[in-house]
Amino acid sequence: MNINKWMTATAVSIGLMAGSTLATAQEQDWSKVEIKTEKVSGNIYVLFGQGGNIGVSVGEDGVYIIDDQFAPLTEKIKAAIAALSDKPIRFAINTHYHGDHTGGNENLGKEGTIIVAHDNVRIRMKKGTFLKAFNDHVPPKEGLALPVVTFNDQAGLHLNGEQARMHYVANAHTDGDSIVYFEGSNVVHMGDTFFAGMFPFIDVDSGGSVDGMIAAANKVLAMVNGETRIIPGHGQVTDNKGLTSYRDMLVTVRGRVAEMKSAGKTLEEVQAENPVADFLDSFVGFSAEWPKLFVGFVFNSL
Repeated sequence: MNINKWMTATAVSIGLMAGSTLATAQEQDWSKVEIKTEKVSGNIYVLFGQGGNIGVSVGEDGVYIIDDQFAPLTEKIKAAIAALSDKPIRFAINTHYHGDHTGGNENLGKEGTIIVAHDNVRIRMKKGTFLKAFNDHVPPKEGLALPVVTFNDQAGLHLNGEQARMHYVANAHTDGDSIVYFEGSNVVHMGDTFFAGMFPFIDVDSGGSVDGMIAAANKVLAMVNGETRIIPGHGQVTDNKGLTSYRDMLVTVRGRVAEMKSAGKTLEEVQAENPVADFLDSFVGFSAEWPKLFVGFVFNSL
């Protein structure tokens, strides 16, 4: 999947998740979305489509997935998984509450899939959320759309010959993020705590912060080695070098923005200083305005 395709997919995903912010979100034709499958390592695969990257574990015990994109894509996602295994999807782990990662919950729940997430994911989905950054109201969910198994720190699934360990990371992309470490396959799915090669969306309105994003990256870097494959929430599968580069960008930009903010500069003044200028060749945005928006996420979370 080339960079232009996943940039477009992520841009549309953010637009759909956050109302009508992007024009492309208004014109989404789900019939044109293709689900692409890539083997990561061992019995772990990743599906690219429209929304957050889906991790897939297949084996003798069945199938379980990490995130499930948007509801209109469920049948396409199931077809892609059926090409890997004829066994049912037993569990779906939501890495956080955003609709481009949880939209398929209800469809899967109707077929018996058990939805798993951090406590705060269920709380936010059940009550609804206002995203000030995009002036968007996310309506409450109910019934099978909600996680039915939740945890407050860590949890594990022991299926398909290995443990998948879910680790809560506080106040990173949101206040309910989980990373999932497939310990036998040496694969980590980071959800939206990691936008590979991209300036991330930090959902400050839902408890996210740049400090939490940095802490999440550091937590994973302490777990992995040079052979680990890392699935980001958006972007291409990478390794510890790709994550290190991303972490270092966050640390540098955070330091610059914090220094200017502590000196009394306004958000507009900080944005005008363009503290991401030297990263524009290495990290992409979803529009010409995105780097400025990213600086705003950092500023508002400090």
